[in-house]
Formats: sequence, structure tokens, C-alpha cells
Amino acid sequence: MKTKSKILVFTFLLAMGLISSCQYDNIIEPVTPPPNPTDTVSFVNQIEPIFNNNSNCTACHFTGGGHSDLTTGNAYNSIKSMGLVNLSDPEASIIYWYPNLDNSSDHTWKKYTAEEAQLVLQWIKQGALNN
Repeated sequence: MKTKSKILVFTFLLAMGLISSCQYDNIIEPVTPPPNPTDTVSFVNQIEPIFNNNSNCTACHFTGGGHSDLTTGNAYNSIKSMGLVNLSDPEASIIYWYPNLDNSSDHTWKKYTAEEAQLVLQWIKQGALNN
């Protein structure tokens, strides 16, 4: 009888261990609140670093690379001289929408995060100033 009890207890403990070891991780993406529209977005401190963050854009868009130069100190002049900002329709600005296109088979690029895209759009809506 002791053997049956031990087997029963062991089976019960094993079943409880298996059941309690099941874990479901629900990954909840953090919601990025939009930037406060009254806060001034700084090109130098907030926008330009987006292009250089982990070589987001500057891996291809560097000085002498044949594309717009988005390196620190050159990005603003390149964006303005190449007409990448549309102040009358900010959402139509190439510097805003192009980095959010789906990757194509002949060209892959890094996209803005949702927060970065919101900052770029707000910067354009504020006049795309070199501040």
C-alpha cells in the first residue's frame, strides 16, 4: 500500500509541476505617446540623431555617397537643398514618408520607429527649422 501511495503522491506532484511550469508570456508593445505638439522639436538634438542612431540612415546616406548626406552637420543642408521637406503638406515630405515604405527587393533600408516618425513629422509641421 505504501508503494501505491508513493506512486500516487509522485504522480500528483509531477502533474502539478508540469501544470505550474506552463507559462505564457504576453508581449505587450509599449505605446509611444505622441510628442507634445507645443514642445519645440530640435533638429540638432532630436532629428539629426535619428539618422545616425545605429547607422540608421548614414550607412548609405554619407558624405560623397551619391544620396542625400544625412551625417551630423550635413543633414539639414542636404534635406533642404534636395527638397525633402514639404511645408505645405508635411505628410508628403520625402524625409517623413520614404523611410516608412515597405522594403523592396532591390533596396532595403531601415525604418523610423513610431516615435521617430512622429518627431520628424512634428519637426516639419513646426517649419523644419535648423535649431
